[in-house]
Formats: sequence, C-alpha cells, structure tokens
Amino acid sequence: MSEQPAPTDHARQQLEPAAADGLRAYAARTRANADQFAAVLEDIAENGLPSEEDCTPWEELRETHLARLAAQRPAVA
Repeated sequence: MSEQPAPTDHARQQLEPAAADGLRAYAARTRANADQFAAVLEDIAENGLPSEEDCTPWEELRETHLARLAAQRPAVA
C-alpha cells in the first residue's frame, strides 16, 4: 500500500489569540515536565536507583496529591 500525502488544499482554522496563548503555555508546561522527567531518568541511569531510605512511599505521595486536589475543589453544601 503506497502512502499518499495528505491533501494541502484545506485551510486551517486560526485560533483566538487567548486560545493560542493558552495552548503555548500548556506546551511550555508539558515540555518542562518532560525535561524534568528526562533528567530524573538520566540521573537514575548514571547513578542507579536511590536507596529506600531516600524515597517517599507511594501511599504518602498519593495522599498528599489527593489532599491537594480536594483543596482545589470547592466543598459541596
């Protein structure tokens, strides 16, 4: 099966400036998160896994994250 190029005669719909700015901000946050994750993986590759004493149990991380999410959400009466 041969690959055919996508048609180029379709006009692209432009975003509102605020939407484009929001999308750029999201892309920047995503890029920063990916860079941070890559740095952690490179550190593990270079130095090995950290000792258990230096790690936070996943249950504690989960509870902290759930508390953060609950604080962001307004309480229901």
